[in-house]
Amino acid sequence: MKTIAFLGSPRKDGNTELLLNEAIRGVKETVSRDVIVFNLNLMKIAPCQDCGGCEKTGECVLDDDMTKLYPEIRSADRIILASPIFFFGLSAQSKTMIDRCQSFWCEKYLLKKPISPGNAGRKGLLIIVGGMKKEVGVECGGACAKAFFRTISVSEHIVLSFLGVDAKGAIRDHPTALKDAFEAGKRLSSV
Repeated sequence: MKTIAFLGSPRKDGNTELLLNEAIRGVKETVSRDVIVFNLNLMKIAPCQDCGGCEKTGECVLDDDMTKLYPEIRSADRIILASPIFFFGLSAQSKTMIDRCQSFWCEKYLLKKPISPGNAGRKGLLIIVGGMKKEVGVECGGACAKAFFRTISVSEHIVLSFLGVDAKGAIRDHPTALKDAFEAGKRLSSV
């Protein structure tokens, strides 16, 4: 079972990364396999240009680091997306990668060639954390992630969210967050 993870936070060793690391630890404990992690902040991914280049082929015409992600997304059985919430939405790094999955949308809905679910089925995990205390950030970020997962044929996903956590490393003070992330990683791998 192949698992990939997208770290959408620009903050090194921040709350999002700490949670993601615990989820990955849970995955590895369950399936004893490596998880391929893509730090989106370190990748050169241009925004979608809405050029229509993918409409007839299902392939993006832009050539940058996203080109490396397409085959990884296509072949993964489990996909983790971890992002902070900024202004009630996913980070720019996460959103840019998601927007570039427009080619998968064209492939699935225009060309009627969805990504195969494979033998294990495709499952996902969304990890979001933010300083605000209102649920609207989780709702907005979650809606975007749901569209992303649906587009790449991830039939179901777990949502793990934490609000009111802002300072770097503050997630360590949450009574259950790191354990919850670890358990979510285990659940992701066992379904």
